[in-house]
Amino acid sequence: MRRRTFATSLGAAAVAAGALPTSAFAAPSTQCEDAYTWKNAAINGGGFVPGIVFNETEANLIYARTDIGGCYRWQEDSRTWKPLLDWVGRDKWGYTGVVSMATDPVDTNRVYAAVGTYTTDWDTNNGAILYSDDKGDTWGVAELPFKQGGNMPGRGMGERLVVNPADNAELYLGTPSGNGLWRSKDYGRTWAKVEEFPNPGNFVIDPANPYNADNQGVIWIDFDQIGGKIYVGVADPADPLYVSEDGGATWQAVPGAAEALGSVDGNRTIPKQSAVDNTNGFLYVITSHDPGPYNGGTASGRGGKISRLATETGEWTDVTPGYNPGRSIPGFGGITVDRQNPGTLMASTCNNWWPDEILFRSTDSGATWQTSWDYAEGQDRHDRFDMDKSGSPWLSWNGEDQGPAYAVKHGWMIEAFAIDPHNSDRLMWGTGATIWGTDELTQWDSQGELIGENEAGQRVALPIEKFTVGVRAEGVEECATLDLAAIGGTLLSAVGDVAGFVHTDLDRAETMINLGYSTGTCVDFAQSKPDLLVATGNVHGNEKGHVGVSTDRGKTWANTTRVESVPGDGHGGTVAVNADGSAILWSPDGTEVTPVYSNDLGKTWNPVEGLPAGAKVRSDRVKASVLYAFSGGVFYRSTDGGKTFADTGATGLPPGAVEDFGAVPGHKNHVWLAGRGDEKEGIGGGMWRSKDGGTTWKKITVFETAESVGFGKAAKSSGYPAIYTSAVIGGKAAIYRSTDGGSKWSRINDDDHQWGWSGSAITGDPLVYGRVYLTTNGRGIIYGDIA
Repeated sequence: MRRRTFATSLGAAAVAAGALPTSAFAAPSTQCEDAYTWKNAAINGGGFVPGIVFNETEANLIYARTDIGGCYRWQEDSRTWKPLLDWVGRDKWGYTGVVSMATDPVDTNRVYAAVGTYTTDWDTNNGAILYSDDKGDTWGVAELPFKQGGNMPGRGMGERLVVNPADNAELYLGTPSGNGLWRSKDYGRTWAKVEEFPNPGNFVIDPANPYNADNQGVIWIDFDQIGGKIYVGVADPADPLYVSEDGGATWQAVPGAAEALGSVDGNRTIPKQSAVDNTNGFLYVITSHDPGPYNGGTASGRGGKISRLATETGEWTDVTPGYNPGRSIPGFGGITVDRQNPGTLMASTCNNWWPDEILFRSTDSGATWQTSWDYAEGQDRHDRFDMDKSGSPWLSWNGEDQGPAYAVKHGWMIEAFAIDPHNSDRLMWGTGATIWGTDELTQWDSQGELIGENEAGQRVALPIEKFTVGVRAEGVEECATLDLAAIGGTLLSAVGDVAGFVHTDLDRAETMINLGYSTGTCVDFAQSKPDLLVATGNVHGNEKGHVGVSTDRGKTWANTTRVESVPGDGHGGTVAVNADGSAILWSPDGTEVTPVYSNDLGKTWNPVEGLPAGAKVRSDRVKASVLYAFSGGVFYRSTDGGKTFADTGATGLPPGAVEDFGAVPGHKNHVWLAGRGDEKEGIGGGMWRSKDGGTTWKKITVFETAESVGFGKAAKSSGYPAIYTSAVIGGKAAIYRSTDGGSKWSRINDDDHQWGWSGSAITGDPLVYGRVYLTTNGRGIIYGDIA
């Protein structure tokens, strides 16, 4: 699943390499008297998990990496994941994209992460290797002279970063963009290019598309512990595999590799992943016509295969599973071997979109295979296991089973795929949305075949006892959240890719908002009628309206009437409901369509007078007749419930650079505005406040730039609501709070809790003083309480 990111608007500044500092902030007048604790509102997953890495010598030591949300360590006692990169700040936000991980099999306290989100100029920083001597609790940084692609095509291939089990001070790194093979000989502290390695790769998906134009490069490194050989997979169909037999001093192309790995039915392919059986002396390699994770089928329907190399003799064998008539496989995503049972291995398809992905299992080194599901006569589907979505109830996507296409699927984009080397019953795999797993895997082998033949020669299902696969993503919070509204006992969210949620218990994952869109963009509620909620998002197709309404505080939702002039794909924009719920104002983005309003809960819409297309809209939290909008440096106000707007005549606001603005609960005409500024235009950013509905504004000079603003319960019963913002003071990007109407500000987060970037939206809780909710770009919904 590809997620929305905010890379193009993020600033960057240099930081020193080396061990991380302890939490501290010494700017004058910004020291907070309250210590905060930070947690996630539970979603459990919500994005792509491209890698799961088991330590091969210490049981239960497992790491998972995500494409924009950092990495995690498994906690066996609670069966949850612990986030390891929350310390990453805005200046190095790209470190939250983890392209590979390596766990040391000799000194198991050591773990490494190759980080950097984009190889394009969306990320101004280069990549780095993070190294830890305490299983990821603290990290050092070795900066690299090139970029890495944690959220680029090919991020599920690998692993690109590995520890040499014969000499654990030595690590290898495969890189994209033609940078070749790199090596460290001092536990990841310093790195140098392996000049002797001859091939930096040449495979490009689409040179005309900047996101797809990068050379996929050196993909993976694997070790043959029988013969002491080092194998390296390269994105070059003509020369896809190299070997060193002298500890990396010299390298040679492996004979027969191009024929075995370089094409399928005339389609060029590359070696995506490998797995070594160090008992039987086999190297298994899966290929695909595309590096993933978005690839679909090919013209011939067969985009990949599984090849087996006998490491001692050099003999290649095609062990690709056979296909049933009428079924096409787009290519393979992951492969894993069972260390406890040599000869047992498994592989997954990658984006076998309909009806579902397929998991393959062999117990005879690939000579024969069984599948995780199959058809019988009449196209009935029969499965080896049941999928238990209770850990993440939204995984049905509000859908229903449609014949063999189940609402709860094996997943898609399956490239993280691993059998526990210490426990043959445990399998975990990552998808575009979650981590699935089972502790009953070997029951597969006692089931036998799923489908047999009856006396008439017809394919029929055979009886089996199914096992269970369940969610293993508890603690992995990797959604990109875009908007929040705290109603008091209820948290409403707009979330990238998974629509959004209504949380009444922050520790419990919920079903997603059911409005037919995948990415929510904005939410709101009627201040004096808080059971009335509105939401909008990016729809796909033309069958449903963009805006949804709930009149029972999110228990049920209904789509409003479609605005025919708004194109179907995308265009969620912003939505606001006035204080008493009598008017809804919607401003779609990315179109030339004038904002619209409705006085009948979206049954009918009328064009607004006086507002430009794409204006950001908000409502006054006291006066039902007043709504606000901002666009291009101009602040607008409506006094007739959103029917007409007029320029307030305000000056000095940053043109086109406002990130967020909002009205203050309980204070009519009070509006606060957060802006980033425009360096090219010489206009500074910061925070502004108005007490007259946006006619005049006062700048809060302490801020250099601000990205979001929200309000929560006041510190005193008669006081001004607490104000929260994600902003920069004295060069420090952080979360700040004011309890006196904006005269003084305190930083409330610390250097251990920065989450890369957290500027899309922020809000306090109206009932709990000090509680703040904030969005992140890959770490879900974060909330903080006074300790």
